[in-house]
Amino acid sequence: MTDGFHFAEPLWLWALFLPLLLWLLPRMRHGEGDESRIAAYADPHLLPYLVLGRRDRRPSQRRRYLWWTLLWVLAILAMAGPRWDFTEIAVARPGTNLVILLDLSRSMDVVDDRPSRLGRARQEIEDLLDTNPGVKVGLIAFASVAHVVAPITEDSDTLRHLLPSLSTDLVRFPGSRLSQGFARAGRLLEGQPAGEPGALLVISDGDFVEEGLEAEATAMREAGARVHVLGVGTPGGGPVPLMPMAGGPAPVMSRLEEEKLERLASAGGGLYQRADFRESDTSAIWDRLLADAEPAAAEGDVARRVWNERYPWLVALAMLVLLVWFRRGAEPRRLADG
Repeated sequence: MTDGFHFAEPLWLWALFLPLLLWLLPRMRHGEGDESRIAAYADPHLLPYLVLGRRDRRPSQRRRYLWWTLLWVLAILAMAGPRWDFTEIAVARPGTNLVILLDLSRSMDVVDDRPSRLGRARQEIEDLLDTNPGVKVGLIAFASVAHVVAPITEDSDTLRHLLPSLSTDLVRFPGSRLSQGFARAGRLLEGQPAGEPGALLVISDGDFVEEGLEAEATAMREAGARVHVLGVGTPGGGPVPLMPMAGGPAPVMSRLEEEKLERLASAGGGLYQRADFRESDTSAIWDRLLADAEPAAAEGDVARRVWNERYPWLVALAMLVLLVWFRRGAEPRRLADG
C-alpha cells in the first residue's frame, strides 16, 4: 500500500505530453519555417517586410500557448488525483456469516401457514434482510438434493430478487435431505476469512426422516457454526398438495415437527423459534447471532485509510489562472499553429 505522495489515477499523466506534441507537429511539418520557404522566392532585403506581420503575431501566439499549456497541466494533474496524506478510521467487520438452509420439499406447499409454509419462509428471510442490512448471508435450498442459491454475500438485493423464484416445482424427486445442506453450508463457511464466526439458520417444517442429523448439527457447532432453526407450519398441519398425475394417491398429512426441530437446534447450540407474523421470531435468533459475534466483531475492527483528495486546490488554481487571463484581455480559443 502506498504511504506517501501518489496519484489516484496516474494514467492521466500521459496526457501531459499533448501540448508538447501540438508544439512539435507543426515544426516537423514545416521544416525550417516560413521564413526559409519565403527566402526561396524573395530577395533577402525584402524579407523583413514580408514576414513582419507574422513576427508581430508570434509573441501573442506564444503567450496563448503558454496559457493553454498551464491550464492543461493543472487540469490533468487534478484529474490524476494527487494525494499525500490520509485519515485512519476504524471499520468494524461484519461479525457473522449466516447461511440459510431453506427447505423446498413438497410439504412446504402446505397452506396451514398463510400464504403457505414456503411463502411464510420467504417472508421471514425478507424480514431478516430488511432489519439487518449489510449482513453477510448465503442461501442454500435443499430437498432431495441441496443447491447453493447464493454464496455468502453482503448483496441483500440479489437475495431478495432470487427468493420469488424458489419453488417446490424445482424439485423432481421427493425427500428432504438436510445432511447435504449441512455439507454445502460447511464448505461455504470454510471459504470465509479466518476469525469470522459462522452460523446456520434452518427454515423447515421438520418433515424429514434422515438419521444422524442431530450428530451433524453437533459437528457444525464444534466447528464454530451454531445451528438455529425456524419452524414453519402448525402442529395441526394440513394435506400436502400432490403433483398432478392420473390416479395418484390421496394427499398425505404433514405437521410441524417441533420436537424434532427443537432437538436439532439444541444439538447445534442454537435457538428454535416458530415462524409467525410478528418480528419476535427472527429477532430472537438475530439477537443470539449478534451476541455470538460481539467478541469477534470487537477484535475484527480494522483501521482503514481514507485519503484526503487534493485535486480541489488544482481546480481552484486553474480557475484563478482563467480569471487572470480574462482580465488581461486574452480570449481563450484554440491555439493556431505557430
